[in-house]
Amino acid sequence: MTHTAWVFPGQGSQAIGMGADLYDLPAASDKFAIAQDILGWSVPDVCQDPDDKVSNTLYTQPCLYTIESILVDLMRDRAPAPQVVAGHSLGEYVALYAAGVFDFESGLRLVKRRAELMSNASDGMMAAVIGFDRAQLEALISQTPDVVLANDNNDGQVVISGTPKAVDTVLEAIKAKRKVKLNVSGAFHSPLMAGAAIEFQSVLEAIAFQDAQVPVLSNVDPTPATDASTLKERLSQQMTGSVRWREISRRLPEEEIDHVIEVGPGKVLTGLIKRTAPSLALENVGSLADIDTLWPTVQRTPAND
Repeated sequence: MTHTAWVFPGQGSQAIGMGADLYDLPAASDKFAIAQDILGWSVPDVCQDPDDKVSNTLYTQPCLYTIESILVDLMRDRAPAPQVVAGHSLGEYVALYAAGVFDFESGLRLVKRRAELMSNASDGMMAAVIGFDRAQLEALISQTPDVVLANDNNDGQVVISGTPKAVDTVLEAIKAKRKVKLNVSGAFHSPLMAGAAIEFQSVLEAIAFQDAQVPVLSNVDPTPATDASTLKERLSQQMTGSVRWREISRRLPEEEIDHVIEVGPGKVLTGLIKRTAPSLALENVGSLADIDTLWPTVQRTPAND
């Protein structure tokens, strides 16, 4: 029996035109309408904006959440249910939706506020480091105040986050194949987001969480969990905590997962998981066409559209 994980990408995977074959799909129209009511703007319009409006944090996160949630709805009708779910940063919200922890509207209200708070952050910087010596990086981070390992993506790729001075100090000292400063508004997944996290907490506390229907591997703690209070507590720590994706990737085969489907635009997570857990079979679902290709025996009809 195949054991499958659904994983959901976060900010950075967005692209102009993402989800294009969903915009006029009757099965997706309710979600797009609900999103417009909550957000006050159209997800399809932003996704198609030629000036790359979708790459503005304020819009990126709600657009990704909406598109990926619609793909989840379509996959529920056609694909075998997953045994585990996980999401990278913003993607964790879609994972919780897929696991039945909250409904689409509740998740989108959380994501909307999260995006507003994160887009207003202006006190820090993030940078990707690729092809480096982990021991040297960890030593530099431990010796440098105000910088942390924000995204531990795999053995050869991480993102550091902190004050501009601290990030620059590490970048100047570390030997790496590539060092790339990211075009983001703040030091996400670091203690510099503490103020935003406190503001977010009041919104989070107002949303009711249900026990998950399948185990969730959280960013701040990659051990499987289904308990509602545990998942909410983990999510409350996510804005200031590290994304432990390398450990999540390692955990998948330990949970007897042998098949991973990345649900959302791009193939970022596929690449990260492939390096850490090469034995896993990997596939991508970023569109309705991808779903039709993977599960061709299920024919779409007006009834299930």
